Amino acid sequence: MTKPTRDRMIDAAVDALRKQGLAGMSFTEVLAASGAARGAIYHHFPGGKAELVAEAARLHGHEVADRLADLSGAGPRAVVEAFLAMARPVVEDSVTGCGCAIAAVTVSPGTEGDELRAIAATTFATWAHHLTAALVTAGMSPEAAGDLAQLLIALLEGAQVLCRAAADPEPFERAARAALAAVPHPE
Repeated sequence: MTKPTRDRMIDAAVDALRKQGLAGMSFTEVLAASGAARGAIYHHFPGGKAELVAEAARLHGHEVADRLADLSGAGPRAVVEAFLAMARPVVEDSVTGCGCAIAAVTVSPGTEGDELRAIAATTFATWAHHLTAALVTAGMSPEAAGDLAQLLIALLEGAQVLCRAAADPEPFERAARAALAAVPHPE
């Protein structure tokens, strides 16, 4: 079954944010990728590009949060390994020029940027919350789990930038080894 036009436009906006960033994303590209007619823009997004980008960031953030909420493991190390396995394809995409759609919305200037940064902050906090919960369930203290969850989110976001700059996934692999080394071993 084909997705509704609005959903296809949001998916295309997420893809454009990942590939071109906020400044490079255009309605023309979103329309072409989604197969939507030009009139669909203001029909589905009367607030224009700002509304479309906000919806794309929210949706993408929720999709990733759902995946993070499903992470589990027999211990903290298994949770971290599962997170790294989930992150690896995302980071590998960054080598060829894709980035994080959520990170892309953090660089918008002005008032519009304030709303988008708030969406990004909420999204990153939600991701950290889900990781923290998985780590606590796997046996870590809430404080240590929260610290490690924040480290993992920073690893994911930072590795995308470093891997894109280097055109090589090695910065992620090094950071992944360091993150695994930071996981406390059971007594």
